[in-house]
Amino acid sequence: MKRKIVAHKVADQLFAAELAIDRALSETARLTSLLSDARVEAGLSAVVGQSVMDRTCASIVMLANGRRELVEAHDALAVVKDQIGLRTVAIGGMEKPDTNIPRPEGQLRVV
Repeated sequence: MKRKIVAHKVADQLFAAELAIDRALSETARLTSLLSDARVEAGLSAVVGQSVMDRTCASIVMLANGRRELVEAHDALAVVKDQIGLRTVAIGGMEKPDTNIPRPEGQLRVV
């Protein structure tokens, strides 16, 4: 029973971390978009603030890499859950794909 309680605490924190990184990605993307819109609205040359744009875009890439690592940690924790005898315990509740199948891009859509 104690392992199950601890597993739920770990899962809760994992979900909080995943949500935080998704929110950070979203907010940083909004900032990057706002910077572009502000430059155009102010009638400034594209060279103005390029270093700022470089840094916000780089931070999005870093956050995406961090998100990827957290997803890998999530997968690794699923293995640990089985190793400690909690194979039948369902933790979470979000719908997950069977495999990491990339979604179609462009004009294609899942039907």
